[in-house]
Amino acid sequence: MPKMIFVNLPVTDLKRATAFYEAVGAVKNPQFSDDTASCMVFSETIFAMLLTHDKFRQFTPKPIADARTSNQVLFCLSADSRNEVDEIVGKAEAAGGVADPGPKDEYSFMYGRSFEDPDGHMWGVNWMDLAAAPLQPDLANA
Repeated sequence: MPKMIFVNLPVTDLKRATAFYEAVGAVKNPQFSDDTASCMVFSETIFAMLLTHDKFRQFTPKPIADARTSNQVLFCLSADSRNEVDEIVGKAEAAGGVADPGPKDEYSFMYGRSFEDPDGHMWGVNWMDLAAAPLQPDLANA
């Protein structure tokens, strides 16, 4: 069985967050969803668990950070092409997200953009041509 990743995100409005992630291409798995959580499936191995603040607090005694004003992690999804990167970011913006809160990555072998969801969680979307990538990339000079 392949390793899977479940990213748990606190959200202020579960219905809005679920609709946002559906708009950018994730599929809700009703088997692991209820009125406190939505299991959003990106692939066979990548899941985002959207949790109400009350539900999220059951897993940690630490305060919930406001992702609009602080950042602990950056998430990144791979894309199959440069066009798919643009499509996903466009869908995020159309669904109420913020397009390109961070700088674009544009190199001969890699292209990346980013978006923020309505709760301020930042996601990168990247395409990379591994065959064209240098063995020891110096991205500052790419």
